Amino acid sequence: MIVIDNLNELKPLKCPVVTSGTFDGVHYGHRQILKRVIKEAKNLNGQSVVLTYWPHPRFVLGGDPSNLKLLSTIDEKIELLSGCGIDYLIKLEFNREFSELSSDQFIKSILLESIGVKKLIIGYDHKFGKDREGGFDYLKSHQSDYGFDVEEISKQEIDDVGVSSTKIRQALSAGDIQTANHYLGYEYEISGIVTKGDQIGRKMGFPTANIYMPFEHKLIPLDGAYAVRIKANDQKLKGMLNIGVRPTVKGLARTIEVNIFDFDSDIYGRPLTVQFVKKLRNEAKFESLEDLKLQLSKDKILAQEILNDEKV
Repeated sequence: MIVIDNLNELKPLKCPVVTSGTFDGVHYGHRQILKRVIKEAKNLNGQSVVLTYWPHPRFVLGGDPSNLKLLSTIDEKIELLSGCGIDYLIKLEFNREFSELSSDQFIKSILLESIGVKKLIIGYDHKFGKDREGGFDYLKSHQSDYGFDVEEISKQEIDDVGVSSTKIRQALSAGDIQTANHYLGYEYEISGIVTKGDQIGRKMGFPTANIYMPFEHKLIPLDGAYAVRIKANDQKLKGMLNIGVRPTVKGLARTIEVNIFDFDSDIYGRPLTVQFVKKLRNEAKFESLEDLKLQLSKDKILAQEILNDEKV
């Protein structure tokens, strides 16, 4: 997949079939649109093109951005879209100036002049232009004026399985990892840098890697313990992860700590990715460190059973 950061870098395309949207999480519903774009591009001997926006429009258009949590960073989105088989990803900077473009200006300056769209495929609820004035009905009624074909992916095709980014966020916020993963079509993941903690886990025989997440708007699942897969040092590993304030050791700040099974390498300062498989339990306060250690032993056994199950 070729990533275009600036429309001026885009060389003329033969027959671009385009879709547009934020595609947060690139979930199952999004993939129905992407499959259609790829199929149509092949039918027309053209190129499949995704037009997306960064930062997320809600960061620009108002509201409290601190409350906005996303399913994917821009790098994660790029990786997910690449895995879908898209030919071109065009990243448009979403700023105040861009938000003021009317639907007609967007179509003429972006879709026609810059990309040369041959066919546009959008979801049934997709809107564009200032105040979200443009949509499928507008495009269809002006199709002859613009000179490209328009196709809408129906509500039934996208919503039959009830998938939406909002529902996935709600599931993750409730710790319902299995539902979120089902809707996503893959295991939800977070990435960060390994930092040193207070070494309490190591003293109990469960050394943990603390994860610092530089992207503050990434959605973190509900506090609790989880069975996870880990990617570190180009290795695929297994482990268990805790999110929370660690009440047993009188922690205050919310931390993300992962205990990697059968692993003893120094990874401080290095990137690490965690994929959530299933929640083990809620975070709890124990009477003593011995009680916590006993619970961690039980958590590890359960996590290993889950991760060794070929069905997950």
